[in-house]
Amino acid sequence: MLTRFRAYWTKLLTPIATFFLRIGVRPDAVTLVGTVGVVAGALIFFPRGELLIGVLMITAFVFSDLLDGTMARVSGSSSSWGAFLDSTLDRLGDAAIFGGLVLYFAGPGESNALAALSLYCLVMGSVTSYARARAESLGMQAKGGIAERADRLAAILVMTGLSAIFDLPVLIPVALVVLALASTVTVCQRILSVRRQARATR
Repeated sequence: MLTRFRAYWTKLLTPIATFFLRIGVRPDAVTLVGTVGVVAGALIFFPRGELLIGVLMITAFVFSDLLDGTMARVSGSSSSWGAFLDSTLDRLGDAAIFGGLVLYFAGPGESNALAALSLYCLVMGSVTSYARARAESLGMQAKGGIAERADRLAAILVMTGLSAIFDLPVLIPVALVVLALASTVTVCQRILSVRRQARATR
């Protein structure tokens, strides 16, 4: 859903990408720094209950996911290695965000049920990405679905931030339930899509 805005962000970030390239910063470095920032924001602040600070820090570094790709395209240095590194580190960042929520609910959030639900969202997010990667390794496609990565991140970060700003803790459980259902549906959609392609080639 949110991928339709990628062109807008790319246009907005192109001047920044050009500046970084001019001073010698490489796309891979931006990818690494962005991942470290996301992981640090999630695993330092979320478990302590400092949700708003965590969300703001994560959001700031999440934009590196768009910036590094823009830098690679501007410099003409897009490569299989860069794509592999970016996708692999994306999984670490996603795991840190939901893992931080698991630790929050297991600690100051005091809810084993929501800790388990956060863990389920973490697992299903990884399965969603794995389904696509595995399908592509077999020469098929498994894109799309109702809960792609950008949608999942936007939903959990926005709702977590709003819950902290307006003191509405119920927003996080609502977001987790919706994401759990949407991720499950997305995995099923991708499995069925690959099944149709496999049957068609038989």
